[in-house]
Amino acid sequence: MKEIGHWIDGKLVAGTSGRFADVYNPATGEVQARVALATKDELDDAVARAAKAQVAWAATNPQRRARVMMKFVELINRDMEKLAELVSVEHGKTLPDGRGDVQRGLEVIEVCTGAPALLKGEYMNDGGPGIDLYSMRQPLGVVAGITPFNFPAMIPLWKMGPALVSGNAMILKPSERCPSTSLALAQLLQEAGLPDGVLQVVNGDKDSVDAILDNEVVQAVGFVGSTPIAQYIYGRACSNGKRAQCFGGAKNHMIIMPDADLDKAADALVGAGYGAAGERCMAISVAVPVGEKTADALVERLIPRIEKLKVGPYTSGDGVDYGPVITAQALARIKGLIDSGVAQGADLKIDGRNFALQGYENGFFVGPSLFDKVETDMDIYKEEIFGPVLSVVRRGSYEDAVKLVMENQYGNGTAIFTADGDTARDYANRVNVGMVGINFPIPVPLSYFTFGGWKKSAFGDLNQYGPDAFRFYTKTKTVTARWFSGIKEGGEFHFKAMD
Repeated sequence: MKEIGHWIDGKLVAGTSGRFADVYNPATGEVQARVALATKDELDDAVARAAKAQVAWAATNPQRRARVMMKFVELINRDMEKLAELVSVEHGKTLPDGRGDVQRGLEVIEVCTGAPALLKGEYMNDGGPGIDLYSMRQPLGVVAGITPFNFPAMIPLWKMGPALVSGNAMILKPSERCPSTSLALAQLLQEAGLPDGVLQVVNGDKDSVDAILDNEVVQAVGFVGSTPIAQYIYGRACSNGKRAQCFGGAKNHMIIMPDADLDKAADALVGAGYGAAGERCMAISVAVPVGEKTADALVERLIPRIEKLKVGPYTSGDGVDYGPVITAQALARIKGLIDSGVAQGADLKIDGRNFALQGYENGFFVGPSLFDKVETDMDIYKEEIFGPVLSVVRRGSYEDAVKLVMENQYGNGTAIFTADGDTARDYANRVNVGMVGINFPIPVPLSYFTFGGWKKSAFGDLNQYGPDAFRFYTKTKTVTARWFSGIKEGGEFHFKAMD
């Protein structure tokens, strides 16, 4: 059985705890590897080593740090297919989804190649009599990233790129369900020229997370995962004096107005709702058609599109729309929520619970499901299903649809499909959600903007990637300087303060 360890000081090392977690092949249900789970002592040792390495890395000028990112971009492109397959093997995504996972992370690294421009401070000449003022951005020291299973490449890259190029050392704790991609990325960074010890990849579970949160050397923590864990990490990190940005769950709504192109809306919902088996924090899981006529026409278009979706392992080629979910527990939870939707009176138009794939009977596959006439007191509406399930919640008016979105506890992403510019503009301005799409179903901003939700989807003041990331991973120091004038008398300088 393959054993996966850690990346410490530029080397793959075995774990010493004697504790392991199983890493499954989601398509077959078989255990394909064991990953070591670090102890507190192992984590603390990695932090101490990172702190030593960070001193010289911080003293390296930003342009040279950016050159490491330039080489990293080149190496990721070189190994794109290998990385995509690593994602697919452990997560279960199709290869196109695996490539997309890597590509969206790569785009953030591309922005990091321009880090010197983002790390500049400010300067004012003669802010007072003979007084100059200037500010500088300096790294925090050692920071940590705790990343989820659903994007094994993208989110580690979102964390490590801005943190490292800003002059910090990083402790990366990837999901124990998909550990291999982060280790591969660490090796590419070493090949790109990152000094040993500046990035440490420590695999682990809650014990490792708590060790990160309690370690006094770690100055900041970035997390992506479920809302309860985001709240826990944010609270514990802040109570220990750390900066924290913690991103949690989502329940993303897409409003479909009567004037929308319903064929385009239906296509968008299928891609956004079922892609990657719905295991995306930006998946559209709630369709909100306005008016009964719109709702009937939309459902009529959705059913044949959803029924044509192909589910299978990534090895089946590019014709597969999505693969298995991550674990048997996730599969059971999704099926349980579908059961609850039926029991609570929703109209199950397409039932994916009994999906079976010949030769992969033990895999964690679930077919696509579609509910109509879902109400807000039902579990399938209240909970983030994180699976291939789309719920149609009908509303009689635009105002009722907006109210539905505004009153939901989550605020990660939302979309509206309409032909009316005034309606779209009004929605974008009013809705209390962090990312808005107009005739665009998954409004993940480009990497030179910034990613982040509102309400219970995010905890902390600064978002991921873009300018906010550089603010998060640096601290500002402001210098007020005054120089005294010198008057030469008899071959000697006499100094006096400027008036």
